[in-house]
Amino acid sequence: MSEEIYGPERAQRLVALLRALAERIRDLDRSGRLLDAAPELQKLLGNARSELFHYEVRSTYDTPDVAENRRIVEDAMGSGDLSLDDPDDDEPWRGAGGEGDPQA
Repeated sequence: MSEEIYGPERAQRLVALLRALAERIRDLDRSGRLLDAAPELQKLLGNARSELFHYEVRSTYDTPDVAENRRIVEDAMGSGDLSLDDPDDDEPWRGAGGEGDPQA
């Protein structure tokens, strides 16, 4: 899998990492050693932070194919050739002056 996207398996690993971090914090807190474990927590928090960063960046990344498709749609929408909200064109299949046309 490309490093440019964040797949479902990697997302599941991130969720597991965050849950493990939360559980470790709870364990240390219950035993009264939360601050004594500062070096360990710094490392765990750093790993979680790094992976969260990758998730945030990669989950919003457009692959080249997606970017090209988005460009094509934006070009078509911006050209005026494609209008989804044209109130005067309720029945585009009827030609001007055609049968059933109220303007005919």
